[in-house]
Amino acid sequence: MYLFVNDIPIRILHADEMPPSGHINFEIDASAEAITKAKLFHHVWIHQVSVPDMDLIMDLINSKVPTNLFSLFITAKDYDALKLFLTTKFKVVKAAGGLVKKKDKFLMIYRMKKWDLPKGKKESGEKYKQTAVREVAEECNIEVKLGKKICTTWHTYTMNKNSMLKKTRWYEMELVDDSRSKPSTEEDIEELRWMTHKEVYHALENSYKSIHFVFEEYYKSKEKIS
Repeated sequence: MYLFVNDIPIRILHADEMPPSGHINFEIDASAEAITKAKLFHHVWIHQVSVPDMDLIMDLINSKVPTNLFSLFITAKDYDALKLFLTTKFKVVKAAGGLVKKKDKFLMIYRMKKWDLPKGKKESGEKYKQTAVREVAEECNIEVKLGKKICTTWHTYTMNKNSMLKKTRWYEMELVDDSRSKPSTEEDIEELRWMTHKEVYHALENSYKSIHFVFEEYYKSKEKIS
């Protein structure tokens, strides 16, 4: 499970999984020592994590005190129980979006002073794939051809004082027609821009960690094919 809290990437692993080699600065055994905010420093791995531990971790990360945490890997004692806890602690919102390609360029949108990818909430009775295509069309006024699923991200946010957890499925897309493209100002989109790989790299410096992750997973999938 790939979770983003306050734009901090959190990877939740099964009991028999470990973080990739070279990705960790500090390690915490939740069954043997206390989890404190001071220990959440740079790139951290916490293992033997129970549901109460996870509740504490979420509170620490969500506190108003600044954190120096860059990324977090969590190995769950019971993966399913941890996932159930998260989906009951928050109100789950389902969404879908797309990484649209036009030859060797990618479509990015500028919204709320950040570079982002088009996405939106799933409507009742809709399949995720349908949501992704519809949202791209509504936000950018373009026609696309749906491709393979890239990944699923989860991220937390607050709306009207309610704690929300958005589940977003991301798909590859190929452009069919952008002759009438325009940003949806109703969705606070200021600009649409087709970017080269290099331009995407620089745009991601002013984006969200979840969008970084979508591009990383997309590139990984292409490396496997080649």
